[in-house]
Amino acid sequence: MTAPQHTDTVVVGAGHAGLAVSRLLTRARRDHVVLDRGRVAERWRTERWDSLHLLTPRWMTRLPGWEVDGDPDSFLSAARLVDELERYAASFDAPVVTGVAVTRLTSGPAATYDVHTTVGTWRARSVVLATGPHGRPFVPASVGPAEVDVIHSSRYRNPSRLQAGGVLVVGASASGAQSADELARSGREVVLAVGRHTRMPRRYRGMDLFWWLDATGRLARTIDEVPDPAAARREPSLQVVGRPGTDPVESAVDLAALQARGVRLTGRLRGLAGHTATFGDELATVTADADRRMHRFLDTVDRFVEGAGLAHEVLPPVRPAAVRPARPRPRVDLRAEGIRTVVLATGFRPDTGWVDLPITEPDGSFRQRRGVTDAPGVYVVGQRFQHRRDSGFIDGARHDASALVHHLTVGAMPVESDRRRALTVEERS
Repeated sequence: MTAPQHTDTVVVGAGHAGLAVSRLLTRARRDHVVLDRGRVAERWRTERWDSLHLLTPRWMTRLPGWEVDGDPDSFLSAARLVDELERYAASFDAPVVTGVAVTRLTSGPAATYDVHTTVGTWRARSVVLATGPHGRPFVPASVGPAEVDVIHSSRYRNPSRLQAGGVLVVGASASGAQSADELARSGREVVLAVGRHTRMPRRYRGMDLFWWLDATGRLARTIDEVPDPAAARREPSLQVVGRPGTDPVESAVDLAALQARGVRLTGRLRGLAGHTATFGDELATVTADADRRMHRFLDTVDRFVEGAGLAHEVLPPVRPAAVRPARPRPRVDLRAEGIRTVVLATGFRPDTGWVDLPITEPDGSFRQRRGVTDAPGVYVVGQRFQHRRDSGFIDGARHDASALVHHLTVGAMPVESDRRRALTVEERS
């Protein structure tokens, strides 16, 4: 048996969060290694569609010791983000070992941990799990053997890679809405199965959505400030797109905009077998709920504008029109409708079976508080709403990485500054 390699800290994952931790460990002169099954930013290379741009503006692509040049209000493509992360890693000579898949994490001797990989074992006093929130693609149990092509959105690249014919897209969060939009613009007939979703305008009163989320304190809100942390972590991704240009109509991918481009809306997928798809009847309910939650946030923005004296600095409030879906059909014969492909934009589920430590919940997610797990010396970073609402965005990972490395090197979390304004009960939801 080959003896393990020794280091102080092993970071698993060379995406933006893992590199942020590596940069801070380098600054602290801590010996460490970053392991990745592929290359730097592997998921951004191999599990994203060709036209993808970040949802967040360029000014929200900050990492410790790194900011992206260019128009701060523009949106990076996935390919450009890969280039930036490669340059970031090179800027501090990050100790990344690529092509190494971690197969198991176990306790080692004398308060250490063994990170077992396809090329050997590393032994360390601390481990940082920076594998992100995207584990294995989720395929609903209602999806059975079908007589059409069925692919997960992580395998979708562009319309030309699909069979000729119509497409059923399942899921109306960011991935589903953007895929449906691209397919409709390419001339495909598209049906979108809609479940719970988060509707927001790309711009409001002349400013980008994320400017308002930042200015009103939403991005900095912590998990301790929401009434239902579990629900907050399950919140659907925003129904927006990072598209060049500022035309609010052209850049919209909400359900009303998709309808205007010819996309047919139906309820949540209830079953798929053979050439038949069945759907629920909750479309009107879920669209009304999404509109209600959108208007509640825009009310918060309007109050902020008045309170901050910005009314003469921004545009008048013009709100998106309500979604008025047609009566959905409970059953669709895909063959008769000419639908040849089903794209499952149904998200991901945790893939933590390789972690042989008591730090996971029954659903496989990591049990942690501000990145600290129940196993002393084992941390996580890059999870959705890990501590702040922006934890799942590139920009938010820097805050979690900083707190985590502080705890790793000092033994305690930094004290949070009293930077949060008082929030009403309504604003906390």
